[in-house]
Amino acid sequence: MPTTVTAPAVPIADGIELSAIGYGAMSLAGVYGAIEEADAQRLLDGLLERGVTHLDTANVYGQGASEQVLGRFLARTGQRDRFAIASKVGIVQGGGIGKRGVRGDREHIREQIDGSLSRLGVDALDLYYLHRPDPSVPVEESVAALAELVEEGKVRSIGLSEVTGEELRRAHAVHPIAAVQSEWSLVSRDVERYVIPAAIELGVAFVAYSPVSRGLLTDRFDAEISALGGSRRNFPRFDASNLPGNLAVAERLRAVAGRIGAPLATVAVAWLEHRAAEAGLRLVAIPGTRSLAHLDESIAAASLRLDAEQLAELEAVAAEISGPRTFDPLWVSGGREGLIG
Repeated sequence: MPTTVTAPAVPIADGIELSAIGYGAMSLAGVYGAIEEADAQRLLDGLLERGVTHLDTANVYGQGASEQVLGRFLARTGQRDRFAIASKVGIVQGGGIGKRGVRGDREHIREQIDGSLSRLGVDALDLYYLHRPDPSVPVEESVAALAELVEEGKVRSIGLSEVTGEELRRAHAVHPIAAVQSEWSLVSRDVERYVIPAAIELGVAFVAYSPVSRGLLTDRFDAEISALGGSRRNFPRFDASNLPGNLAVAERLRAVAGRIGAPLATVAVAWLEHRAAEAGLRLVAIPGTRSLAHLDESIAAASLRLDAEQLAELEAVAAEISGPRTFDPLWVSGGREGLIG
């Protein structure tokens, strides 16, 4: 029997709930290695079987490939109503990760929504994110354009990805923001300074991507997997200067997890869930994987309780991670808040 999601669903807006563990569908676009269509469809069937009903994708994942795979799944199963589907707009194709641009203008937003709806084969998205704020367009203007899509019935709620605490407050004053999405994990904690307090203050749900740090916080990650990891090579933590030390940190975290009696991925997600509950934050974690067995480890976190000593030990080891979480500090909230150099 597969591990099933037992944590309560997270409400983000009227009539919209996200399963506490969602699925980050960037992996369906081959970002961390190729995946055959049949394997992708079996994976998505497994999500449904496990009660994972939140699917998170974006127009730029594989230049629309991720949305297309999800669209074929929804058409094949006829289960659209079982899922809360999120996509994103704002990042524009360039020369690959680290070389992309950003557009948050009304024209671009209105142009891109129809492409996402068509690829997914749906009439409306449950959640539509501004993927990154555009430095040349006030966030208020981008949110006003997204609000038009809500009024037209193409979008049911609005989200923001990698915004600062201040940007979140400014956006929320224009239209209610249902969710803010950023990287958050044992080794990526900059959002705790400004973004998470703003989300709590405004009643905005937090969607954590890379909760196991692109596979680093698992029992199977090593230098060979990193070399095969596609886009990982664009992130400083996986480059030649930082990876050896970070692999050692991960090995020490595995030892802590072993004493706890659970896989490191389970422990890492349980740590997130504990910190969110402690802060009064509504949390959804969206691990991205091509393996149902790996997903099961994240789902199992709901039944794991960590005590104060275990939390302190995990955090002390994780604090020794080397390298920023991003290739460009301005690309993420913490960089623009002066927390990532």
